[in-house]
Amino acid sequence: MRIKTISIGLTAAVLAAALAGPAGAQDKPVYGVLLKTLSNPFWGAMEQGIKDGTQEAGVEYFLQAVESDQAAEPQLNTCNTMLQRKPAVMITAAINSTILLPCLKQATDMGIPVVDLDANLDHAIAEKAGVKIAFTIGSDNAEAGAKGADFMAEQLKGKTGSVLVIEGLAGNITGQKRAKGFADRLAQVAPDLKIVASLPGDWDRQKAANITNDTLTANPDLVGIFCANDTMALGAVESVFAAGKGGEITVIGVDGNSDAVKSIQAGRLTASVAQLPYLVGKQAVEKAKAVLAGEQVDKFTYVQTLVLTKQVMDAGTDPNLQYVK
Repeated sequence: MRIKTISIGLTAAVLAAALAGPAGAQDKPVYGVLLKTLSNPFWGAMEQGIKDGTQEAGVEYFLQAVESDQAAEPQLNTCNTMLQRKPAVMITAAINSTILLPCLKQATDMGIPVVDLDANLDHAIAEKAGVKIAFTIGSDNAEAGAKGADFMAEQLKGKTGSVLVIEGLAGNITGQKRAKGFADRLAQVAPDLKIVASLPGDWDRQKAANITNDTLTANPDLVGIFCANDTMALGAVESVFAAGKGGEITVIGVDGNSDAVKSIQAGRLTASVAQLPYLVGKQAVEKAKAVLAGEQVDKFTYVQTLVLTKQVMDAGTDPNLQYVK
């Protein structure tokens, strides 16, 4: 297995050299994979799923990621550079729903199938831009938010109080769907719990911690916090414990990354709606291989989610736990 993970910090000359040569070297198709960042354990787990998937499929891949999940313009530049190698397929996790469209239109014009990894593209917008999406694979982000609301309602049954929602990066479709899914379901199942603020945390741990501090000061009756990813949830948890309210406030994240798992096991983070990114990555490769073979695949595939709690992990009976990396 030949894997090339290339940092955007490389000089143009080194990058060009690294990408030189045909994508079909050694008569094996080579898949191009563009992730948001590898600094978040969520994407590290997805990369592992991609790696295992390509090994089982007998194909190769080269992977690139940018420094952070806010580096939109660098991600577009990286995407354009990847096309120079003419990969058999482009598996992309776009930072937002529009930034990669010029690059992906070029891929479509070149006859390279485009895979929307982690459901970051809007199909209608992409079609208007001339991008043909072979399929979207990821979790149902609205449903992930709804699961978080169901769990919070159960945890806080019979209680009243304020709830804080910490969204993702402003304009990011993933975070928007998670936050809306949570808010809509909470209004249905727990009308006595009132969302007093819904603010963008930009996927940033420290920013989420600051938002939590401010909200705790303004709303001493705060009983629950929902964060659109685990990184922000971990920041929120630190502020909750620093305020002497550890265990009193239900804090829920989304992703089920390794840091969140450790925090849940330590009795700090209450829960995480695990997206099972390993399984998303692995199935993306399997379906991409089917597309290249001319087979029909569903336009949308939603991988199941799992509400991770200490009780669930201690029991160890849920079959989906094997995909929590």
